[in-house]
Amino acid sequence: MGRSRTNSGLAEDLLIELDRDAGVPLHRQIEASIRASIRAGRLRAGASLPPTRTLAAGLGVSRGVVVEAYQQLVAEGYLASRSGGYTQVAATMPQTVAGAGSAASTATSMAASTAGSTAQQAARSVGFRIDFGYGRTDVSQFPRAAWLRSVRTVLTTTPNDRFAYLDGRGVPELRQALCDYLNRVRGTLAVPGNVVVCNGYGQGVALLIQVLARRGARRIALEDPSSRDDARVLAAAAGLDVVGIPVGPDGVRVDALDLADADALVLTPSHQWPTGGVLSATARAEVIRWARRRGAIVIEDDYDAEYRYDRSPVGAMQGLAPEHVVYCGTASKTLAPGLRLGWMVVPPQLVADVAAAKLLADRGSSVIDQLTFADFLTRGEFDRHLRRMRPVYRRRRDALLDALRTHLPDLRPAGIAAGQHVVAWLPPDLDEAAVVAAAARHGLGIQGVGPFRIAGAGPGGLIFGYAILSESAIAEGVALLATAIREVRGS
Repeated sequence: MGRSRTNSGLAEDLLIELDRDAGVPLHRQIEASIRASIRAGRLRAGASLPPTRTLAAGLGVSRGVVVEAYQQLVAEGYLASRSGGYTQVAATMPQTVAGAGSAASTATSMAASTAGSTAQQAARSVGFRIDFGYGRTDVSQFPRAAWLRSVRTVLTTTPNDRFAYLDGRGVPELRQALCDYLNRVRGTLAVPGNVVVCNGYGQGVALLIQVLARRGARRIALEDPSSRDDARVLAAAAGLDVVGIPVGPDGVRVDALDLADADALVLTPSHQWPTGGVLSATARAEVIRWARRRGAIVIEDDYDAEYRYDRSPVGAMQGLAPEHVVYCGTASKTLAPGLRLGWMVVPPQLVADVAAAKLLADRGSSVIDQLTFADFLTRGEFDRHLRRMRPVYRRRRDALLDALRTHLPDLRPAGIAAGQHVVAWLPPDLDEAAVVAAAARHGLGIQGVGPFRIAGAGPGGLIFGYAILSESAIAEGVALLATAIREVRGS
């Protein structure tokens, strides 16, 4: 399979050179080599990669090193795992390594064309030594054994008629299981008839925007800053005006809502993305009053509320006004984005239209996956998985905060009580784009807040995604950032 050298390894079926004296972890070198080969076209879409044991033997490394590299590239979208344990080059190259994943992300490139964003994209094309990319989940922790038990249960007990075409809302078993879970854990007022199962949040919000546009909506309001993907580009593509609502320390500024003249509002009230603010009870009530006055719809993106560390649970807004709030949830942050499982609790007046749009889009999500997740939820495996993962992510968050206190005490962390990322605000003397570019030169991947602003104004900040990094890698990454910042200040 391969031949060993003093300072390098070569696998003849997959050209990978390892430099054991470089000081770069071996799994990172493997990731970077495969990533570069895919981007250069040396590995075509659909090409099979060697099994992890075979490649590990050829390179003279442990199988775990190759597994870690493959898992990272699967999470980024470069590779895809297939049944039987095979790994292939993904059919579609990801638009970004940082996990955006939307086919519409090309349309957002103009909004991201700052100097910092350009530096990040250029550096990601060749790989980073350490990458604080946001929006990624540790897929190596996926509960395979428990999921397999649910798959077996589904295949041996499901009636034949469940495998036929169903209506656009999804299988009844999953809709009931989701209602039981969400009403218990998130404080929703969900009934199975108002639940629509979709392929992740991206498809869900696309269906909603289509329906709202057909029903006469003209303008959609988004938090500023907010994600560049999904709602922002989909609304523009549907011909809707997009307006940003400023975000303060506790989430969206409700005093600016009336000036927006919007028909819909997209919110992340339980953990604002990216700043981490939590919308207060008073502000939530004011948002609901605004929606009722306007006859508007609030789209509640509850993307990572299950991961909380230093605060009590915050209930979903949908429970306050189910006739005006669409609750959107997903398994992408809790289990794995590759499952493509999402769900919406839709106001009664929109259910039929949203379900029809789902049927038109793809004739419904995979029945086996829906039934498997329903069994997984009902047996309590989802709760057990979350209980297991919270301390894992908390330790990584704590390692990040400790490293920032040690190496960069003048950065101000925010949104630390929950989620899988932290924002750290920069002091006034540091330019965000310059820091991001300097970090990239030192092999460190990190995103700034600036590219995610709609109005383009606001303090500089950095987004630290820590979900897939070990505690030692987090500490090393912050030390690299401190070196980069000293370089910026020295220049």
